[in-house]
Amino acid sequence: MSAKPQAGIMGWGAYIPLYRLRASEIARIWGYDDSVVKSLWIEEKAVGGVDEDTITIGWEASRYALMRAKIDPGEVGAVFVGTESKPYAVKPSATIIAEALGIPPQKLASDLEFACRAASEAMRISVGLIASGMIKASLVIGADTAQASPGDVLEFTASSGGAAFVIGDPSNSVAIIEDSYSYITDTPDFWRREGFPYPEHGEAFTGEPAYFSHIMNAVKGLLDKSGLRISDFDYVIFHQPNGKFPLQVGSKLGVPREKILPGIVTPYVGNTYNGSALLGLARVLDMAKPGSRILLAPFGSGAGSDAFSILVLDRIEERRALAPTVDEMIKRKSYIPYGEYVKVRRKIVKA
Repeated sequence: MSAKPQAGIMGWGAYIPLYRLRASEIARIWGYDDSVVKSLWIEEKAVGGVDEDTITIGWEASRYALMRAKIDPGEVGAVFVGTESKPYAVKPSATIIAEALGIPPQKLASDLEFACRAASEAMRISVGLIASGMIKASLVIGADTAQASPGDVLEFTASSGGAAFVIGDPSNSVAIIEDSYSYITDTPDFWRREGFPYPEHGEAFTGEPAYFSHIMNAVKGLLDKSGLRISDFDYVIFHQPNGKFPLQVGSKLGVPREKILPGIVTPYVGNTYNGSALLGLARVLDMAKPGSRILLAPFGSGAGSDAFSILVLDRIEERRALAPTVDEMIKRKSYIPYGEYVKVRRKIVKA
């Protein structure tokens, strides 16, 4: 399973909602000890407003990605939305976003599901479509308004946000997707049954054999296949269910901490599920210099991981200022109390 350097990232964009809920507020309401918050390395999380969902978040991020790609929406031949919290049980989000962006009907469009790695899968699919010559450009969106049962430990991190990328011709890209590798098994670490409002998880099982095993095997597979070494990468981005897991898996793989920290957004935004690792990639693209090499390894429960080698090109310098950065969105915030949070996320409804 490989993706040759026949496609690249033409533009990138992100969207993080304005509202924030402090982790200490969740701990206060449910009686959690401060040590729990510290162990997760989570300070606060982004909360989508009452009028925000996966579609609006995906549209905002896509708008910025198209601005940076400097292409007409008519050139986009495919739109993929990776999410596990789409507003409609039966109705695609991709068609709504595409229509709102002015992308014409002559396109491929689908919502993809694989927990937190659906958008990563969309990126691999897009590389294949572009390399085959079927389309000129693809819009990949990873967005979620993540769900968590009130009082569950997941509530500390489950948040709202997303990122989008225009994948297309390497000759007009800001970064080349050099290679990729996937590692997927049936590991039931996280799930939500039909008709249930909140997901369930296997507690410690979500770490090993799920998160750590899949990311490590995907990364090792990419290194073996490409001939690259960890030392060849300037930035390393892992899926971020909390703040500590990326640092732990990085330690297991021998990645210096300073290469991981630039891509970590979870302590300030929370776990945006499909947007998690992709927001990290967007943040790194906001700062990476031409010639930098990025290792990206998203993970999705259920379970699977992809690993990408991405090489940054000179063109990135002229595209950055065309849209807001991730750090600008992190700093743009308004704190709300727990009661407001459960109201806007519709965790309580009128009888």
